[in-house]
Amino acid sequence: MKFGLFYELQLPKPWTADSEHRLHKQALEQVVLADRLGIDYAWQVEHHFLEEYSHASAPEVFLGAAAAVTQRIRLGHGIRQVIANYNHPARTAETLATLDLLADGRVDFGFGEGATRLELGGFNIPAKKKRAYSHEAVEQICNMLTMTPYPGYQGESFSMPCRNLVPKPYQKPHPPLWMACTNRDTIIEAARCGVGALAFSFVDPEEARGWVKTYYDTIKSDRCVPIGHAVNANLAMVSEFSVHPDRAEAIRRGLEGFEFFKVTLQQLVTRDTVPGRTVRWKRFIEERGDRTERIMAEARTGDYQPAGIGTPQDLRQHLRQFEEAGIDQVILLQQAGNNRHEHICEAMELFANEVMGEFHERAAKREARKRAELAPYIDAAMERKVKMPPLGDEEIPVVEPSVTKAGVPNSYVPR
Repeated sequence: MKFGLFYELQLPKPWTADSEHRLHKQALEQVVLADRLGIDYAWQVEHHFLEEYSHASAPEVFLGAAAAVTQRIRLGHGIRQVIANYNHPARTAETLATLDLLADGRVDFGFGEGATRLELGGFNIPAKKKRAYSHEAVEQICNMLTMTPYPGYQGESFSMPCRNLVPKPYQKPHPPLWMACTNRDTIIEAARCGVGALAFSFVDPEEARGWVKTYYDTIKSDRCVPIGHAVNANLAMVSEFSVHPDRAEAIRRGLEGFEFFKVTLQQLVTRDTVPGRTVRWKRFIEERGDRTERIMAEARTGDYQPAGIGTPQDLRQHLRQFEEAGIDQVILLQQAGNNRHEHICEAMELFANEVMGEFHERAAKREARKRAELAPYIDAAMERKVKMPPLGDEEIPVVEPSVTKAGVPNSYVPR
């Protein structure tokens, strides 16, 4: 099983003049440390206008900075908002390709659509059409990354003429695709599209086992028709993460932040927001009370143990259950609420030194078995894909110059 880190870039109020600067710099330091420790992935989300909950509005910039200071860790958009109102598909394709070249082929492309009115309304995206618009954009992004030239497209969410997108990505045909998933229905949708599932829901190992079966049964079925030009059959699941030799201390360092993450995610879709004025952390603390102290006391007596939070042995037992369930990657949510940078780094070091090794030792053989088992199903899925036909040389349109030979400006008329 592989491991990733997840960056929402949470920043509870009150803020100081250097809060956002420190947040981004510390997150980058953590990715550098993860690279040195042998952690497999660093994922960054893209959100807009979600104060306190996520200040990660330009993941391509953060991941580009990470590419320059790391050597091995894979850098994932987890996810990029792909609907044209957020990011024009051609710009997403150009950004992905450039990042992949600079990272020597270490980029993964997770895509999503947004869920809150703050984001959808901010970019004038109709909620009922966001899934269709997202899939439309991803399919065309993959065509742009693989076709020379891209023939052009007339669609519902965007249109563009024939152009040759440059540069092309380092990985061929394009970086591995992943889709944000929050429930069983979206797990099925990811498998139908032949893409990895980034399960951003907190589920127990038994429920995870059901999601794995559903996902891989769909990958093996004739319902799998790849949205891209390759199949990425993998299921990753987010888990809370705080590890310390003392279980109660692990809870003290991590639980409050993780509960802020989950509670605020729910409230973003159920409570009003006043832009620039709503204070989420203060309200969360007031409503939560002394919960951390009560749970620490229960942990000391052995009556309570949060999943993903505890001693190295606690973490091993927790992760073995996910491994046995068939999860391919566990994404460790370590940057949440007011979790402290030094505590996050200490936990990463302890995890790498005392927990991660046994799972990495089994990963290569498991991957080889999985590839062999899925190969005929993936071949069949690729046969079902209907590809955009390329243009013959005589069909490629001529783009007229900006001025005529006589120096008269040519007016551009869209058609």
